Amino acid sequence: MAKYNKRAAGFRGAAGIAYSVDKPMSDRLESIFGRRTVLCDGAMGTSLYQRGIFINRCFDELNLTQPELVRLVHEEYLQAGAQIVETNTFGANGIRLQRYGLRDKVREINRAGAELARKAVSQLAEKQSGEAWVAGSIGPLGVFLEPLGKVGLDEARELYAEQVLGLAEGGADLLIIETVSALNEAQQALLAAREAAPGLPVLVLVTVDEDVNCLDGSSPEVAAAKLAEWGADAIGCNCSVGPATVLTAIERMRAATNLPLAAMPNAGMPRAVDGRNIYLCSPEYMASFARKFVRAGVQFVGGCCGTTPSHIRAMKSALRAIGAQQTAQQRTAAAPPATEIKPVPLAQRSKLGALVAAGEFVAMVEIVPPKGIDCQKELAGARMLAERSIHAINVPDSPRASARMSAQSLCIQIQQKTGVETLLHYTCRDRNVLSIQSDLLGASSIGLRNILCLTGDPPKLGNYPDATAVFDVDAIGLVNIVRRLNHGLDIGGNSIGVSTGFSIGAAANPGAPDLDNEIRRFAYKVEAGAEYAITQPVFDLLLLETFLKRIEAFRIPVIAGIWPLTSLRNAEFMKNDLRVSMPDEIMLRMQKADAPERARAEGVAIAREMLVAARSMIQGVQVSAPFGRYSSAVEILEAVLPPRAASEPVNAAPNIQSEVTPIGGL
Repeated sequence: MAKYNKRAAGFRGAAGIAYSVDKPMSDRLESIFGRRTVLCDGAMGTSLYQRGIFINRCFDELNLTQPELVRLVHEEYLQAGAQIVETNTFGANGIRLQRYGLRDKVREINRAGAELARKAVSQLAEKQSGEAWVAGSIGPLGVFLEPLGKVGLDEARELYAEQVLGLAEGGADLLIIETVSALNEAQQALLAAREAAPGLPVLVLVTVDEDVNCLDGSSPEVAAAKLAEWGADAIGCNCSVGPATVLTAIERMRAATNLPLAAMPNAGMPRAVDGRNIYLCSPEYMASFARKFVRAGVQFVGGCCGTTPSHIRAMKSALRAIGAQQTAQQRTAAAPPATEIKPVPLAQRSKLGALVAAGEFVAMVEIVPPKGIDCQKELAGARMLAERSIHAINVPDSPRASARMSAQSLCIQIQQKTGVETLLHYTCRDRNVLSIQSDLLGASSIGLRNILCLTGDPPKLGNYPDATAVFDVDAIGLVNIVRRLNHGLDIGGNSIGVSTGFSIGAAANPGAPDLDNEIRRFAYKVEAGAEYAITQPVFDLLLLETFLKRIEAFRIPVIAGIWPLTSLRNAEFMKNDLRVSMPDEIMLRMQKADAPERARAEGVAIAREMLVAARSMIQGVQVSAPFGRYSSAVEILEAVLPPRAASEPVNAAPNIQSEVTPIGGL
C-alpha cells in the first residue's frame, strides 16, 4: 500500500478548501460545514431508471457514455435544495465493473463521476450563488471478504484505494462509504481512503435490517464505536427498510458516539407492482422524518433508494422551517421571558370542552364544506341537527386534498346562523408556521373554540397532485403550537397578550398498519397537549379495544368515528383504497344488501350496532354523513340521544353531495 501514500499532507480539494492530515478528524469536517444541518441528495439509480436506463445496464459507465444525463440528475437535486450531491460511482469498483468488462476503467469512471458532479455544483454557484459540495460515493464491493469469502482484506483495500484516487482526482470534497453491510469491509474502505486521499473527510453509513442490526449482526452501538475507533469523521445509516428503522438506529448510535451523524433512508420498503419495485413513502412522509432526524442529532440528512428530487424538495422545506424556529428561539433566548398565561380550565373554553371535562357522552356529526360558494344546504343540515340536540358539528379541512370552501368560513357561518358549536379540522398541509399562527389567532378572535389538529392528506391524493405541500410541522407540532397560544405565547416565545382558549383535539387510527408507530405518535400528541381524541371510522371492535388498552398509560377522552356504509362499493373503497380495517362479516352483509336503499339501511344498522357495542368504552361519537344524508346520522345517534318528544317534527335530510372523508393525514 505504500504507493498510495504519495498523497501528501496539505491536499487541496476542488472547492478550494485546504485539508491537513494533521488536523483532528472532527475539525476536518467542521471546517467545511460547521455544525449546521446539511441536506444531501437522493437516489441516483432511481432517477436514471425513471429516465429509461434499464437495471441490467452499468449505471456507473454512464459517466463516460451519457455524461449529460448524469449531470442533469445532479442539477435537479441541486435545484431541489440539496447541498451535497453524491457522485454516480456507487458500484464503480474493480469487482463490480469487471462484470461489465470495465475493470480497466475504474479510475477513469470515478474521476469522470466526480467531474460531472463538480460541474453541476459550479453551475449552481454561477446561477444562484448557492453553496454545494461533491461527495464521492463508495458502495460495497459486492462480495464477501475473508474469512467468509475469497477476497482478502489487503485486496479489498487496494480495490477501494483505486476508486478513492479517481474520486479525489475528479474533485470530490469528501467521501461517503455507504450501504455498509459488514464492518470488516468498512474498515478496509476507511483505511484505503486515509491512505489514498488522507485529507478528505470520510462519512461511513451502515445499512440495517428490520431488527435494527447491521447485516453482519453488529448492533448500531457496536458499529458506532468501531467506526469512530477506525477514524471515520462522521457515521450514520442509509438505505435499510425505511426512515422509521433508520431513526431507531441513529438514536442508538447517538448514545454510543459524539461524532456527527448522517441519515439517508430509502423511501420505505420496496413493493412489487407490475414487476417493478416501487418505493411508496411520500415526500411529505420523508420530510416529517427529516425533522425527526435533526431532533435526534443528525447533521447530514438525505435519501437513498426511491428518493427523488420531490422528496428532497419537501425535506428542504422541513429543514428550513426548523431553522426558522431555531433562529426565533435564539433571538428570544437573550430577551426577558414573556409572561405565560394560565389558560382557563377546559370546561370553561367551550361547550364541547365542558362535556369532555365532565366525562359526558359527546354526539357530533360531520359536515363537509361545499366545492363552491353556496353553503345553504350545509346550513340547512346543521339546523336539522341542532333540532336533534347534536352537541357539535365538525368540519373537515379540504378532505382528501380537495379544493373546497374554507373550513373556518363554514364553521363560523354554522355557529352564527344555527347556534350549533363547531369543531374545526385544521391541517398543516397548506400552511407554514407563520400562516398557522395567523389562522389560529383569527379563528379565536371570531369565536371558534375547538380545534382538531391534523397533519393533512398530501396533495397527490387529490385533484391537484402537482400542488405544493408545506408541512412545516405535523400534527404533533401543531398541537404544540395551539397549546402555546392557549398559554398566550407564539412559537418564538413572544406574548400575544391573551389565551386563545381552544379545546385541543387530536386524531387517532386504531386500525393503523403500523400500530406501534401510531401509539408512539399518539403519546407524543398527548404529551404536546392534546385533550381529547377522535378516531378514524371504526368497523372492527377488537381493533378499538386493543388501541384503548395500549393507550391506558396516557389515555385522554376518546371519541369514536362512526361511518354508515352506503353500498358494497363504498365498503370496498374504504377497505382497499383507504386501508380501513373492514371485517369480512361486514363485507358479506353489504354484499347481501343488493338494492341501494337496502344497502343504506344495512350500513346504518351496522353503524348503530358498532356504536352500541363501543358505547361503554368511549366518551363520544363522531358520525359521518356520506352524500349529505344527515337523517342517516340522526338514525345512528338515536341509539345514544334522548328520545324526541312526540310533538317534535321530523326533518328530512337535505340532499347534499359529499365525498368519502375519513379523518385525513393524522
